[in-house]
Amino acid sequence: MRMFADRYVGAVGLGCMGMSWAYTESERDDRESVALIREAVDLGVTFLDTSDVYGAGHNEQLVGRALGGVRDKVVLGSKVGLVVDPATGDMVRDGSPGHVREAVEASLRRLGTDVIDLYYLHRIDPEVPLVETWGAMSELVAEGKVGRLGLSEVTVAQAEEAHGVHPVSAIQSELSLWTRDPLAAGGVVGWCAASGAAFVPFSPLGRGFLTGAVTKTSFEDNDFRAGLPRFQKGVLEQNFRIVDVVRTVADRHGATPAQVAIAWTLAQGDHVIPIPGTKKRRYLHENTMAAGVDLTDEDLAELDAVPPPVGARY
Repeated sequence: MRMFADRYVGAVGLGCMGMSWAYTESERDDRESVALIREAVDLGVTFLDTSDVYGAGHNEQLVGRALGGVRDKVVLGSKVGLVVDPATGDMVRDGSPGHVREAVEASLRRLGTDVIDLYYLHRIDPEVPLVETWGAMSELVAEGKVGRLGLSEVTVAQAEEAHGVHPVSAIQSELSLWTRDPLAAGGVVGWCAASGAAFVPFSPLGRGFLTGAVTKTSFEDNDFRAGLPRFQKGVLEQNFRIVDVVRTVADRHGATPAQVAIAWTLAQGDHVIPIPGTKKRRYLHENTMAAGVDLTDEDLAELDAVPPPVGARY
């Protein structure tokens, strides 16, 4: 278990994005996803993550439907601040107070809930002062529509600025064995520990790469990974050396590479709550069991020493 604010949650959470957006569209199945979410809650996976932009609201609707009758058992997180430009289809930022107010009402309807436990600013809008966006979000807390506030993909300076207006309860950023920037000295993982906030790693499995299952560069046309530098032909193969180390540690523990990758994120601090995503219940069980993988100091040293990845994140 991990503590988020004043509640205990499962040590491993669940990112729901892929059920509606970004990865392998042919494998999406709303009925199966609803069943998976409900099974996750039964397994003690009680820290769930979605956003209004995932599938243009579809993901929130899906999560809301799945939580019928069990809503009080979970900490439900969603996000605001990213929208799709209807003219271009591009993702753009909107941190205006007016958008925040409109977006939360729409999210509450789709989620079928009276309150969103954790409401993140998905990305800071450079055209709107952070204090204005964060101030509007803090008003939602005062009105009882939102429980606590979080930030996504921010610097320590930005976190400090927001924290001076209203407490930052969580920061969500990408963290995995091939994306370790948040762990740098003076980084956001340490800031969260010192400030009483949770750090929530998304993509702790390196967008599936660290499981060892991604062995080729052919993805479906609308799969987000097809355009990412680390997944390109000639680059992906160079990154297999990272997986080789993860697999070696996994073999010592009778675990899977995915479990070791998640366990490594858990070992970065008691305030760290990773949110691996999956559309398949067998992987849900595998990911959840990562909390039981007890990595030794030697394991952690070996994993910390893996070479940096070839290719940028985006």
